[in-house]
Amino acid sequence: MAIILQVDFPFAGPWGDEMAAAMDGLAQDIAGEPGLQWKIWTENAQTQRAGGIYCFDTAEAAQAYADKHLARLASFGITGIVAHHFAINAPLSKVTRFQQTA
Repeated sequence: MAIILQVDFPFAGPWGDEMAAAMDGLAQDIAGEPGLQWKIWTENAQTQRAGGIYCFDTAEAAQAYADKHLARLASFGITGIVAHHFAINAPLSKVTRFQQTA
């Protein structure tokens, strides 16, 4: 069963294309995480928050990544980190076009 991990935190920028350029190396690293199916990067310049929505193969893979990522953010001095784990209701999600990759 796939697991969704939602993480967001205070972030002062950069945003948009500048964020994409600045975070490309991190994106490449995250792409290699065990059990990761996909990640959507999120940003809101108005509220000064950024983060992501991740889909992992298992709850264990999601938890292992959350532990690693939250520690990394904390090492940068970031506080106010919010992380939530959710199971996917596959039957309802398929009706609304969810496609599980693994």
